Amino acid sequence: MKDLVIILDFGSQYTQLIARRLRELMVYCEILPYNKFNINDKHVKAVILSGSPFSVLDENALDLDLSSIINHFPVLGICYGAQMIAHKYHGKVLRSEKREYGKAMIQNNTDDVLFKNLPSESQVWMSHGDSVEHLSDQFEIIASTKDIPVAAYKSVPDAFVYPVYCLQFHPEVTHSIHGTDLLSNFVFQVAGCSAEWTPESIIEESVRQIQEKVKDGEVLMGLSGGVDSSVAAMLIHKAIGNRLHCVFVDNGLLRKNEYDEVLQSYEGLGLNIQGVKAGDQFLEALENVSDPEAKRKIIGKLFIEIFRLKQKIFRIYSF
Repeated sequence: MKDLVIILDFGSQYTQLIARRLRELMVYCEILPYNKFNINDKHVKAVILSGSPFSVLDENALDLDLSSIINHFPVLGICYGAQMIAHKYHGKVLRSEKREYGKAMIQNNTDDVLFKNLPSESQVWMSHGDSVEHLSDQFEIIASTKDIPVAAYKSVPDAFVYPVYCLQFHPEVTHSIHGTDLLSNFVFQVAGCSAEWTPESIIEESVRQIQEKVKDGEVLMGLSGGVDSSVAAMLIHKAIGNRLHCVFVDNGLLRKNEYDEVLQSYEGLGLNIQGVKAGDQFLEALENVSDPEAKRKIIGKLFIEIFRLKQKIFRIYSF
């Protein structure tokens, strides 16, 4: 397992973008619901708290016991995450008279590592209805805009075991011109992550996990002709070779010549594959059936019957 960054999702429309930016930096990350995090995962290097449509001042605001995160990992709070941290650590968060939505210019107040190689002034994207107005003595301001004194802040030295950084803007969106650089500084300079989540490492880890799971066994796999099952088949084949038995079923609903073309493609990839012409069987079972849900169940049942038969013939287990 590579270094892992956990993104706790509080419902922001931008949460997936945070993950995308980290993956572009070749850092492995996972998005979890804000209340489903296990601090005992030894591979976690940092935790990011996402934004949210909620306000930390709402009675029904999504809540998190920050003691389970802070002091255990480096933390980055974005928008709602930043306001939650300020609010819970005796700062002051106020509702803005008007929601701030759009571009703004931040000024870096310090030479903090979070802004390493960034200009002193940079365009960012704001999207929030609350603002952090005051911080406790455990934190200090590191960036401001002309309208927001606390655009970014961090924990002071020795306030916590690990550093805490917070932003009231969204570095993950393209309108934040140097946002990816800022995220890069957090994961590499602050959290000490390694850029090891590459296509090569993904293949290597996947093959290792498959070999560990299958051991000396054999695998029966149904292929659809699509990208997902094809990639999975190539990974399993790389791990166990011809102990992978692939089956491609003609259910009578394929396009013209698709059955033969798909089989030829798979054989060209070196896969151990067998075709099953079962079109008549499927079409007979579907005759005079018009309800879509009934059709789905009939098709699914027939696929299962075919694979069970193949499993019995090959005397293998399917994983």
